[in-house]
Amino acid sequence: MTTALQPVHTLVPGANLEAYVSTVNSIPLLSVEQERELAERLYYQQDLDAARQLVMSHLRFVVHIARSYSGYGLAQADLVQEGNVGLMKAVKRFNPEMGVRLVSFAVHWIKAEIHEFILRNWRIVKVATTKAQRKLFFNLRRAKKGLGWLNNDEAHAVAQDLGVEVRDVREMESRLSGHDMAFDAPNDADDDSAYQAPAYYLEDHSADPSQLLEDADWTESANNNLHTALQGLDDRSRDILYQRWLAEEKATLHELAERYQVSAERIRQLEKNALNKLKGQLVA
Repeated sequence: MTTALQPVHTLVPGANLEAYVSTVNSIPLLSVEQERELAERLYYQQDLDAARQLVMSHLRFVVHIARSYSGYGLAQADLVQEGNVGLMKAVKRFNPEMGVRLVSFAVHWIKAEIHEFILRNWRIVKVATTKAQRKLFFNLRRAKKGLGWLNNDEAHAVAQDLGVEVRDVREMESRLSGHDMAFDAPNDADDDSAYQAPAYYLEDHSADPSQLLEDADWTESANNNLHTALQGLDDRSRDILYQRWLAEEKATLHELAERYQVSAERIRQLEKNALNKLKGQLVA
């Protein structure tokens, strides 16, 4: 059994979708025996003509599946084209010994390609990146009634059905309800509306070269002043400050008192005096 070749323009969804749908619906369906014969020729003999006939006879099913995703605002022709890619992947991997019809096997591959296309193109900012988020994305859209927000009972029901936390449902719902916004104001925006663009209130001052240079100069100056001030202390006072404030393992007053053979109170006084002297030199 062979399928007659169709005009190229009628087998390209983007050229004329109505003509494409009419053409694929006119391609005869395969019987169980015909499908198995073609599948065996492809699987065991790598017969490319058999692969073409399997794909052609199942294009109508791709159209049917793609129509169920029309609510995402993407071109129907693009959804069909992506579904066709999934169909071809399914035909390539189909094993006739599995005991199932090709259409049942191909549904997963067709939907997978359409899902990937939707997630790549539905928003500029990705709404779902992990496998769990992707599952929640599509299931939540089907679970939501109308355009309203889910109430607490509905959110808990969705979370329970999908095996996720309620907070994950709420977060995905927020992403679904959001919209893309350009970072910069439109070229024709006037002064009253231009300031609403994110570029005006999401400015990152941390990367300002002048601020970075100023911070670096201040840090270098502070370190130099501290070093100079420490050099003005006597050895004992400088060591006490180092052991109490700069060492990785800070020394206690009693440990320093034992080292210098004085009381802990005397070490505390020396520390206080050294800090006051440092403060005076740094402020001056």
